[in-house]
Amino acid sequence: MTELKPRRSVLYMPGANERALEKAKTIPADALILDLEDAVAPDAKEAARERVCAAVGNYGSREVTIRVNGLDTEWHDADLRAAASAGPAAVVVPKVNSAAEVHNIERALELGGAPAHTKIWAMVETPVAMLHAEEIAAASERLTVLVMGTNDLAKELHAEFVPGRGPLLGGLSLCLLAARATGKVILDGVYNDVKDLEGFEAECQQGRQYGFDGKTLIHPGQVEPCNRVFAPSEEEIDRSRRIIEAFEAAQKEGRGVVTVDGRMIENLHVDNARRVLALAEAVKS
Repeated sequence: MTELKPRRSVLYMPGANERALEKAKTIPADALILDLEDAVAPDAKEAARERVCAAVGNYGSREVTIRVNGLDTEWHDADLRAAASAGPAAVVVPKVNSAAEVHNIERALELGGAPAHTKIWAMVETPVAMLHAEEIAAASERLTVLVMGTNDLAKELHAEFVPGRGPLLGGLSLCLLAARATGKVILDGVYNDVKDLEGFEAECQQGRQYGFDGKTLIHPGQVEPCNRVFAPSEEEIDRSRRIIEAFEAAQKEGRGVVTVDGRMIENLHVDNARRVLALAEAVKS
């Protein structure tokens, strides 16, 4: 099995705030998004760009990405050139609506000399993106992650923020299908009320049950519960080991039927058990 990279918690950090960038070194998020977009005022864009690009290599083995300004903004091209030169793990691009836009981003990174390890994370956050999610996800091998922009999606839909996110589930499901059909990682959107940890954890549980690989976060206080929810539990790890052991023993003995805890086990259960163990190992390392 391909080595899994944990992306349980992916924390946005404001690129204009030097103190926040320094604090990020101590926050146990799996990945960071150093933000040049929403968190930075127009008159601070250039200084934030320089600060973020200089900070890319300061976070050890953690996955560090840069969110650039949107394709339709005056800062986008300069952001991409600077990010390509800085060589983060990925460039996060807001409001990607088509495969053609992915191709343009990829071309700009190549022209800017971006190293091969700098991937594209596409934010999907409009009705157009929901309806073209598979085309976006399949547009490039360099695109490895879809990031849900649930705030903008709710705005575009004229939807209310309600527990359970009923108005957004259609779009979330379309993007999950697209990610799994094309072999990409997919991250759930942010939870806005940083004081409501109970509601936040419930949304993490929902995201995991749906199949998301992790969740984007806006506050360090959200990291611990997010890491816990998106990591395999001890019970899951134990059951996964027993599934693999039982299946392998049955194969050696020539038995066609395998049961664990009274349930019949097939290849798909074994594949999932191996994925659980690989994620558990990745989280530990």
